[in-house]
Amino acid sequence: MVPIGNRPILLEIMKYYAHFGHDDFILCLGHKGEVIKEYFLNYNEALANDFVLSRGGTHVELLANDIGEWRITFVNTGLHSSIGQRLRAVQKHLAGEELFLATYGDAVTDAPLPRLVANFHERDKTGAFLCVRPTSYSFHTVALADGQLVRGIQDVTQSDIWINGGFFIFRQEIFDYIEEGEELVDEPFQRLIEREQLLAYPYEGFWAPMDTLKDKHNLETLAANGRPPWEVWAEGNGDSAESESSSEPC
Repeated sequence: MVPIGNRPILLEIMKYYAHFGHDDFILCLGHKGEVIKEYFLNYNEALANDFVLSRGGTHVELLANDIGEWRITFVNTGLHSSIGQRLRAVQKHLAGEELFLATYGDAVTDAPLPRLVANFHERDKTGAFLCVRPTSYSFHTVALADGQLVRGIQDVTQSDIWINGGFFIFRQEIFDYIEEGEELVDEPFQRLIEREQLLAYPYEGFWAPMDTLKDKHNLETLAANGRPPWEVWAEGNGDSAESESSSEPC
């Protein structure tokens, strides 16, 4: 619920998915889950969109809406549950779905979601995730010899490091890989790798996390400047990410 401008990052992420037609959401709630429930229970479309007021103020005609067509399922998945256990807790709500999308909820992107989903449909794999370069982090990678002798040092943005971007695509079979008490990326992903069932989509377009106060300031600056790159639904932004060529699976 940490805001970017006047909207929480959660809503920005949901609007990204909804823009591409994915508007049936399951929120895996834990600590402060009631805050998320209250936000959506009290959500006022008129405050977030243009509208026409008439009949002496008794009639509101919305000129646009954000969440009017969405379906949101709120599920308490435990205060201290891991990501893997939160997915297990909502498995019954995913019955009948061939595949589903998942995210950590702490990063925004303009990645070409339709193309990634289409590619995943064509592949006989169980899971996939967006991987990105850590361009928002300020540190240097170090190469060592004999444990202490420095062989090289370079900015992380110039290294060949890719990280998990936190946007996932799964088939139902993912639940066969997650055992009681396990985190998602640790044991389950290792099993997927051993069985060659995990894809990664390298993406060099826009991706930014909100892990630190500096990250929040960076995102707020982009929002304040107008047309932040993750708002693919905004007029004028278009779907430029669809032309990116750096999201082929590997």
